[in-house]
Amino acid sequence: MAVNTGNKKKKKKRGNIILFIVEILILVILVGLIYVYAQINSGFRTMAGDSGNLDNILINENVATNESLSGYTNVALVGIDTRYNNINEGNSDTMLVASINNDTGAVRIVSLYRDTYLNIDPENDNWKFNKCNSAYAFGGVEQFLSMLNGNLDLNITEYVIVDFSAVATLVDDLDGIDILLTEEEIIHLNNYCVETAEVTGMDYEPLQYERGQEVTEYHLNGVQAVAYARIRKTVGDDLKRTQRQRLVIEKIVDKAKVKGITSISKIINDVFPLIKTSFSSAQLTKMAAQMFNYNIEKTSGFPFETLPCQIGSLDAIVPVTLKDNVVELHYYLFDEENYEVSNEVASYSQEIEETSGFGQEYRESAIEYGTVKDNGGEADITR
Repeated sequence: MAVNTGNKKKKKKRGNIILFIVEILILVILVGLIYVYAQINSGFRTMAGDSGNLDNILINENVATNESLSGYTNVALVGIDTRYNNINEGNSDTMLVASINNDTGAVRIVSLYRDTYLNIDPENDNWKFNKCNSAYAFGGVEQFLSMLNGNLDLNITEYVIVDFSAVATLVDDLDGIDILLTEEEIIHLNNYCVETAEVTGMDYEPLQYERGQEVTEYHLNGVQAVAYARIRKTVGDDLKRTQRQRLVIEKIVDKAKVKGITSISKIINDVFPLIKTSFSSAQLTKMAAQMFNYNIEKTSGFPFETLPCQIGSLDAIVPVTLKDNVVELHYYLFDEENYEVSNEVASYSQEIEETSGFGQEYRESAIEYGTVKDNGGEADITR
């Protein structure tokens, strides 16, 4: 059942959200793995006018009244896969949920794997299951947020969308970040730098290395940091890639805090015109100092337990089961024990089990598959 969040409710929520938005801006800029063009009017443009009515985002009925979620601010961090200068088209190949504890300032981040098999149009009575990254391409930000909320029992109405240039500019404004790299990661990073530099028009130098060298720390500029976050062709595939994304996010937040408020103001001036969000630059600037009170507590990927599956023509990954994974998600993000999923999630979970054949008896195999293997790089170090 869809619940209209309403303007009154949204304004009340926005008052709490503003306190955390600068931290969220720093977090989200790092997840952009794609080239998007944002036409900015007077330095800022919300997507609400051209991507649907954000007051009508679906929130499952029991979630809208869930007391446990009232103490948290949840924001979607999105990267759209388009190379054709159209922000309203393309798949959302980078998807994260940032959840902030309003009392403690602890930030928890979860990546949603782009090939996850979910109901991408939960507002429609005729269910439509596909890879979750396709929801944005079919229905813009409204359908994307409804997909997140409908399948994961969340209450997200706020978002930030980024591009290659925003990421690279942010890292350069902070004078780069330091990351431990394996030889394999260096090779792929150098390869990804070629396209990233072409897309952004920014410079880089290929990383130098010797055959057989051990894990080594490198200082990465903007183009190199984006290229690192794009690496997928290693053990762990997309699961490992999202781990790299989250590591870069942690590095950028730590570096921003060291650099201080002056650098944050510069970042807002340089980067904000390159992003699209439901928040204004004035709100971000006003609360800039608040970001130093918040810390990334832990990060992970969703589904926690998953298996690859060929469903028709789709090479997807299947949550085993969706119901179990959503229960675990609510404990991970909100410390909510014994969470009972909505009727909607229970129904979607049953449909996915019947379609894929992966039910409870496959949980052990799914746990093993969902564990990201250690490849020796710093992306294996998690908080």
